[in-house]
Amino acid sequence: MAIAITILSLLGFVALTLGTALFVAAEFSLTALERSTVDSHARDGDRRARQVQKAHRTLSFQLSGAQLGITITTLITGYIAEPVLARLITPLLSRVGLPEGAVGGISLALALIIATSLSMVYGELVPKNIAISRPLPTARFTAGPQAAFSMIFRWAINGLNGAANWIVRRLGIEPAEELRSARSPQELGSLVRTSAQRGALDQRTALLVDRSLQFGERSAEELMTPRVKIETLDTTATVADLIAAASRTGFSRFPIVDGDLDNTIGFVHFKQAFTIPAARRKKTQLSTIARTVPIVPSSLDGDEVLERVRADGMQVALVVDEYGGTAGVVTLEDLIEEILGDVRDEHDQSDLDVKRVGASWSCSGLLRIDEVSSATGYRAPEGEYDTLAGLVLTEIGRIPTAGDEVVLPLHGIDETDPDHGGWIARVEKMDGRRIDRVLLTPVPIEVLESKRSHDE
Repeated sequence: MAIAITILSLLGFVALTLGTALFVAAEFSLTALERSTVDSHARDGDRRARQVQKAHRTLSFQLSGAQLGITITTLITGYIAEPVLARLITPLLSRVGLPEGAVGGISLALALIIATSLSMVYGELVPKNIAISRPLPTARFTAGPQAAFSMIFRWAINGLNGAANWIVRRLGIEPAEELRSARSPQELGSLVRTSAQRGALDQRTALLVDRSLQFGERSAEELMTPRVKIETLDTTATVADLIAAASRTGFSRFPIVDGDLDNTIGFVHFKQAFTIPAARRKKTQLSTIARTVPIVPSSLDGDEVLERVRADGMQVALVVDEYGGTAGVVTLEDLIEEILGDVRDEHDQSDLDVKRVGASWSCSGLLRIDEVSSATGYRAPEGEYDTLAGLVLTEIGRIPTAGDEVVLPLHGIDETDPDHGGWIARVEKMDGRRIDRVLLTPVPIEVLESKRSHDE
């Protein structure tokens, strides 16, 4: 009879350890699954897949059920296994000559260690590692038993879960029933850059994805072509003037203004010229064929700007500043270039925004500071400027002339460090009072010190 009880107890220990493993596997597999993976799997119509989806959407309840199951099986395992193992160990300890009074205590201690170790390894660590490595198959396997246990002990789970949620709310935290699976653009961008650095993602693909993620954070002001670069036509100009302007500039769209851009009455497209008979082109004023376009605030985010531009047949929008003046124009080409990089055709000007010149970079003064950083590696500190020209103006403190040079400030660099280098900006070309091109050159500390001494 004693042998039968011992065998049954050992079988019960094995069964309870497997029960613990089941609840541990259910817990870790549900927390390791992404919601998108679960929903995609459930769309196939499989019953177990729908069970996993239901469990994943009631995650807090299911985890509480798993914790209750782990606690119950672990307690019963200890209650059953320790005495049985102690009875098996006691004769062995007596045979090795231990004192009779110490045999009972040592056997119980050894039984506790053995039972706990076996329960931890086979009941917790092994299923945990399996669930993390293969979450979906594990969740499919455990979903049915876990759901049945949770249904039977719903009253206990709800009571314990409610008490825990009450305490959490008292701490100022709102409990979540589902695991947040979404990633912010910043997190995704960091993941893409890390993947590219480790070689898991092609550099060009990583750059494209990173630009796409950053696109929504850009404002219309950052995406637009500034007004200083916009070619306009007056309301009194004719269709013949439109053809001449398109031939001269290579542009296809022109704002029609009554004086200046602040009084824009609409836009015309080069294709509209061909709807006018040749004999009438010198007499037909552009004001009669101009079309209105969307007007967007300079603070509007990139995604919304794209929607406005795409919805309009002219594929262009006016950008106004906080004072109501026209800050610039944003076209579909501007938006595409923000993601794909410089897109050029035979009509574009030959000057690139950034050109490598030996160890230096020749940059357009209208480049945004973040674009300068991406292209050259130079990182500027935050300041009251958005473009490279604005940074140079801030440092020089006056309207420069071609040939002027200035040492640029650095972001995140201790300038007292004797090993740090720096950057010198040289104004290559002016367009009236606007800085058109700037030559950026990285230099060692000795050149910087010599430059500063000379300027002083």
